[in-house]
Amino acid sequence: MTIRHKLSVSPRLLLDNTPLVLTFLLLFDSMHHIFARLLRPYMPAVVSAFYVLAIAAVEFAIIVAWRQRIRWRVLLDHFWFFLVIGLLVGGATWMSYQSINYVDAGTASLLARSTTIFSIGLGLVWLRDRLNRWEWLGTAVALIGVVTISFQPGDVFRLGSLFVLSSSFIYALHAAVVKRYGGEIDFLNFFLFRVGMTAVVLFFFMIGQGSAMLPPEPAAWGILLLAASIDVVISRVLYYWALRQLTMSYHAIILMLSPVVTILWSLLLFFEYPTLQGILGGAAVILGLAIVNWQRT
Repeated sequence: MTIRHKLSVSPRLLLDNTPLVLTFLLLFDSMHHIFARLLRPYMPAVVSAFYVLAIAAVEFAIIVAWRQRIRWRVLLDHFWFFLVIGLLVGGATWMSYQSINYVDAGTASLLARSTTIFSIGLGLVWLRDRLNRWEWLGTAVALIGVVTISFQPGDVFRLGSLFVLSSSFIYALHAAVVKRYGGEIDFLNFFLFRVGMTAVVLFFFMIGQGSAMLPPEPAAWGILLLAASIDVVISRVLYYWALRQLTMSYHAIILMLSPVVTILWSLLLFFEYPTLQGILGGAAVILGLAIVNWQRT
């Protein structure tokens, strides 16, 4: 077996192991607001978001080009689809990064789980997903946990919370659009043009705000490279793989565990301790997910 063949087999073996994929998805998805906070001292939110997406686009383009799989025809045939996705993801990413100027990373991540509510609603109404009674019970318990964590006194009415909630709705809408219209597009080219178009949209956001600048320090470049590789390339590849394999509602339910992992990252990196209300809400989220996973299994 050649080295190249071994490299091509390993990712396939990984993606065939659904529990392992979902574990890594939660691990990396939870770092989104952590990277936004790490970049906050260096650049405005829109600038950080642009560089993260631009670097990720270059990284993934190299991967697809190495495999000789770039198909420009895909972009031309689905231009309006990619433009809509770029606008939605670009807007959601900028609002998410902007929220860190007003709320801490843990609170932002917890509030971002309102995506679950929007996603389940869109999945049930638009995509005709169905949940049985046990899944409804697990979802209800998990949602109680999300509400318990998210809507703590003083957070909901802050400007940062509005940024997070707006970002969550837009990102849930993007997921519904991808689930409805993007399932037949070759994955490598879909993700390449999705990231590339988002970077283009954020570039114009940055120019429109008059914030264009280069990262001021080598440390900023290091964080940008990590964020692009982990939070975009690896995390979003796993995200879209799971979105294609699972119903949108179940996909959203699984990701409700992400804030719990973010709290652990915040504790490790920033020494931020969760409140008792956050701990109780996190326990409810885990219980709800356990019910759903038990029923699905």
